[in-house]
Amino acid sequence: MAKESMKAREVKRAKLVDKYAAKRAELKAKGDYEGLQKLPKNASPVRLHNRCKLTGRPKGYMRQFGISRINFREMAASGLIPGVKKASW
Repeated sequence: MAKESMKAREVKRAKLVDKYAAKRAELKAKGDYEGLQKLPKNASPVRLHNRCKLTGRPKGYMRQFGISRINFREMAASGLIPGVKKASW
């Protein structure tokens, strides 16, 4: 499990990105790079990092399901993810 502070930081960044998205697009269209520099650092979408919705794990994230590979494997094995089953041949 990730620290609660790390999860909270990511949520805070996501809110800032949403807040400044329109302003960022407007400044980029104008080519006003000094204006972009004045925006908060965390308002940049590049600074966002995908995290597992269940544990907050930052690595091994599967975009299609929104969880880490470890949770995916456990949930798939126990039949909690519809349409996914263990392959064997």
